[in-house]
Amino acid sequence: MANTIQSTVEGHSPKDRILIAVGGNAIHPTKRPGTVEQQIEFAIKTGNALLPILAMDNQLVITHGNGPVVGKILMRQILTRDTIPPMSMDVCVAHSQGGIAYLLMQNLENALRNVGNDRHVVCLLTQVEVDPKDPAFSNPTKPVGSFYSEEDARDIEKKLGWTMREDSGRGWRYVVPSPLPKHIVDISLIETIAKSGAVVIAGGGGGIPVVRNDDGTRHGVEAVIDKDLSSALMANVLGIDTLMILTAVDKVYLNFGEPNQLALGDVSLSEMEKLQTSGEFAEGSMGPKVDAAIKFLQDGGKRAVIAHLDDAVDGLAGTAGTQITL
Repeated sequence: MANTIQSTVEGHSPKDRILIAVGGNAIHPTKRPGTVEQQIEFAIKTGNALLPILAMDNQLVITHGNGPVVGKILMRQILTRDTIPPMSMDVCVAHSQGGIAYLLMQNLENALRNVGNDRHVVCLLTQVEVDPKDPAFSNPTKPVGSFYSEEDARDIEKKLGWTMREDSGRGWRYVVPSPLPKHIVDISLIETIAKSGAVVIAGGGGGIPVVRNDDGTRHGVEAVIDKDLSSALMANVLGIDTLMILTAVDKVYLNFGEPNQLALGDVSLSEMEKLQTSGEFAEGSMGPKVDAAIKFLQDGGKRAVIAHLDDAVDGLAGTAGTQITL
């Protein structure tokens, strides 16, 4: 495989197995309109940030968020509901998964080709099974789509029937059920592709939410699965040692946004569990990422990293981000 840049990150062997969960903002910025051109711009940025890792001789799986994009899909069909029949939530997730993965696949490969590397990037449409009796279905909590003022949110609730909630001081958003992931469908195929040497993009937006019937058939449900929890489950099933969650901040913070905020560097699992139990991390922001990191380590992982996209290489090397270990 041709490669003109160094193909290892300090402290990592060529055959490492890594799962990187990229936040939805890496492909659709929250404070910009999110045109296709802007989404391509951010996909290019993601490819450049991950390039040294993409160029390693590793087994690499990449997942991604879809909140801003699936929110736009929902808004479009609400606005056109009188002329175009609306799609169910699982189909909306599938649409967002395919579109986002396409842009990432293309621009990750472009980044590799620009340095003479012929590694392939593959996107796999991924279903994730959930429990139809999950209590989340009666308590929507997962924010999707754009941020609104409280006044606009109340108006949307009246006109569209959406459930709107305040999201970590950043504004109001539409919330939907978020059941726990139980099984990654076709996980063996993800593993086979990763072992072949191709980069695998899978589980986008937490996966397409489905339930399995007694006869083994499946059907979609109205929900959005947390992509970090799906990523943790996927990494555990694949036996991956390192889960890296890339987001819009450089580290996990205590008292985030306050004058006394404190960045966390190297933290043990037990310390993070105590902080989580104390309610330190906001449910609509850092909370799900911390939950996923803890779950990953509890179920067999060795290291979870939460870092900024721009710090991906240093985060993998252990010199940036919040490093959580046993």
